[in-house]
Amino acid sequence: MYFNMSVLQPSLVVDRGVALHKMIRMITLTLGGEGYLNFIGNEFGHPEWVDFPREGNDWSYQYARRQWSLVDDTLLRYQQLDAWDKAMIKLATEHQLLASPPAVQLHLDPDKKILAYERGGLIFVYSFNPTESFFGFPIYVPEPGSYQIILDSDEKRYGGFERLDPSINYPTDDSQHLQLYIPNRVVIVLERKK
Repeated sequence: MYFNMSVLQPSLVVDRGVALHKMIRMITLTLGGEGYLNFIGNEFGHPEWVDFPREGNDWSYQYARRQWSLVDDTLLRYQQLDAWDKAMIKLATEHQLLASPPAVQLHLDPDKKILAYERGGLIFVYSFNPTESFFGFPIYVPEPGSYQIILDSDEKRYGGFERLDPSINYPTDDSQHLQLYIPNRVVIVLERKK
């Protein structure tokens, strides 16, 4: 938490943790039902344990705090996680996801670790695959048309590797599938263009 969260120090372990953290937060928000509770500080976790003043610690306040300043340091990845949290909440608010009907599963591939569903008119595609990325991966969508990425966890500003191009349009084929590039450990949100 203290030594590997620098944007200047690459770490495969931290990259994996950050990627999974973003995906887990999005899947919780979009599949959790009609509510989502976000405690301040949860957007990047707590780097220290929490121990409120009590007899057992001599009534110490040393660990009864959060380090809110972590998000303000541009050299730490916490700023990227904060940006992801804000983008995710903005998406849910603008598309009224929590007020929309429950999600409809579109694709589930346990071997490739791909999940796709529709909620609130948006298509959510997850790759929990730790190593493989997929080119031309077919994902069925409920409405034919042209789709565009409106949010993805692999954007550089969210601590990703920028492997997706949000300017690409993805038209449905004759069987109403999108042919997508799905990098490993990423969530992609697509919207049908009107």
